[in-house]
Amino acid sequence: MPARNDSPRTGSATPRSGQTRALILETAMRLFRERGYDRTTMRAIAQEAGVSVGNAYYYFEGKEHLIQGFYDRIAAEHQVAVREILARETDLEARLAGVLKAWLDIAAPYHEFAVQFFKNAADPDSPLSPFSPESEQAREAAIGVHRQVLAGARTKVPDELRDVLPELMWLSQMGLVLYWIFDRTEGRERSYRLAERGARLTARGVALARFRVLRPLVREVHELFTDFLPGMTRQLPGPGRKPVR
Repeated sequence: MPARNDSPRTGSATPRSGQTRALILETAMRLFRERGYDRTTMRAIAQEAGVSVGNAYYYFEGKEHLIQGFYDRIAAEHQVAVREILARETDLEARLAGVLKAWLDIAAPYHEFAVQFFKNAADPDSPLSPFSPESEQAREAAIGVHRQVLAGARTKVPDELRDVLPELMWLSQMGLVLYWIFDRTEGRERSYRLAERGARLTARGVALARFRVLRPLVREVHELFTDFLPGMTRQLPGPGRKPVR
């Protein structure tokens, strides 16, 4: 079920309601870390936050929507964190590596929590899935960051791939997130190394996409994901096909 239309998530919140929503979310994140996602109830969250159960459900229709709030907050913090990187760097590899490592920095305090709820997020029918309709807001925000990465880079991007490449770059980031969840190295050192090497390969791939002969291959890879990943963004129109949402 999608978030309520009158929820503060839609941008219609008063300062006080925004504070209440933030309090409930922070309390939930703490309890999820302490007790685990499955063992934390909405009643316990409301009690710890000092609000009524009804008030908790007004802001978040269930635990799943608390996770959506968490996704949205991470996405918003990431957008702020990458501003300096994107303003300073014009090299595509440096821009992408900076963006990926900034995400790892922001997510670091939530590593154990992510491990706990991953089994729920991995369910393709769960609203916690990054491909679910409920995750669309955070997903589009993340893809938007990758559009900025490409837009400000020196590397020329063919016009026909400007909508395709950011989505493929986001999918690559999801692969990094999955690796990060299982990474047990000190300070998630291997995840940072993967971000750097992944950025290098992606930058090379984007540079090669300037050759016309390779562009159909990029589009075909994109269509493969949009056709077979549940809830994956949209298909771009091509010869003989209509756009699908």
